[in-house]
Amino acid sequence: MNPRVAVIGAGCSGLAAIKNLIQAGINDIVCFEKNDQIGGNWVFTAGESHSSVCETTHIISSKKMSEFLDFPMPEDYPDYPSHRQVLAYFQAYAQRFDLEKYIRFNTSVQQVTKSENGGWVIHLESGEQEQFDYLMVANGHHSVPRWPDTSGHFSGELIHSHQYKSSQAFAGKRVLVMGAGNSGCDCAVEISRVADYTAISMRRPYYIVPKFFMGKPTDTFNEHIVHVPPFILKYLQRVSLYLQVGRYSYYGLETPDYPITQCHPILNSELLYKIRHGRVNPRKGISRIEGKQVFFEDGRQEEYDCIVAATGYQIAFPFFDAALIDFEHADRIPLYLRMIHPTHPTLFFIGLVQPQGCIWPLSDLQAKLAANHIAGRWSLPENLDRLAEREANQIARSFLHAKRHLLEVHYRPFFNQLKKLIPKNAPEWS
Repeated sequence: MNPRVAVIGAGCSGLAAIKNLIQAGINDIVCFEKNDQIGGNWVFTAGESHSSVCETTHIISSKKMSEFLDFPMPEDYPDYPSHRQVLAYFQAYAQRFDLEKYIRFNTSVQQVTKSENGGWVIHLESGEQEQFDYLMVANGHHSVPRWPDTSGHFSGELIHSHQYKSSQAFAGKRVLVMGAGNSGCDCAVEISRVADYTAISMRRPYYIVPKFFMGKPTDTFNEHIVHVPPFILKYLQRVSLYLQVGRYSYYGLETPDYPITQCHPILNSELLYKIRHGRVNPRKGISRIEGKQVFFEDGRQEEYDCIVAATGYQIAFPFFDAALIDFEHADRIPLYLRMIHPTHPTLFFIGLVQPQGCIWPLSDLQAKLAANHIAGRWSLPENLDRLAEREANQIARSFLHAKRHLLEVHYRPFFNQLKKLIPKNAPEWS
């Protein structure tokens, strides 16, 4: 048996997919990448093109918690590398494992259909078609913006954070950032350096966590207490966060009424600083918009020149027919191990996960498990339906009900779950 495998996307998850397939002894691989180089959204472009990082982006998980399992980041990298350093790291990874020979650049996948034998037909934008036994989808979930559902029409400049690349366009203006996820908070901080006035609208209270605790990256602190019982861990997290920032009310922010583990935390060391210096002004959710006037839920009314909607992304795979795969409007996503569809066992989603940590090591483990299944070393469970539903139910119980949490996992438990399933006879890289 010499299975033929297609990979869609040559970002971090696609590279991990190719590398793990090769390592498992599979060499009939074609990776389709629509851009002219590897790196996905870590390839910065000043103009609007693909979904890319902005000019000043640094990772929000520390380098030791972000690197691939068998390819550490350079020792001279800072704790939180820049997007340029991250891209250089991916390029070095591709070079070390000779991955680019399997990638077809500037090749867009128009449609994917299922073949009669259970495999997959890739329909390219050029009109070509190719058949494969297995498919790994690794094109990410940050490409189709989710726009806010707000009453009224804004007559100023409205953009999505997907379009945001640099703060310079906002110099001297009054700017409102809508949404307080990691992207929204980063946008607010950067824009506040040049804007005349910057505000950030939050529909609900969030945990905003500095990137360092006791001089070390915050996520490494959590790793040191990973074996602590959950109820003690929650207490330690609350106490350590209080020691770092005090009460959120000191910053004009609401205090979350839910445990920190039930949401995706905001890792940002500058936002609270900017708030206390009057450079970023927290605001409630928006009730309606009239022209340039924005009305907030607490009755406040202010005028803005620009709004940046940092309201997340749809979980979209435009190359799948909605009758086959449709997660875009779903309220739950039943996938086993966040990657295996119960009715399509030859399809693997790599990196379709939102961890409280970094995606890359999890993509690495998902790809390793999938590659070893394709190579015949690991078998899929017979009760995929039940397992996928159980995972979806667990997510619904563990996290706040919101679109942004449909892919959420607790990093370390999910990491350990994947690692335990890797077969003992899985080959290592020589």
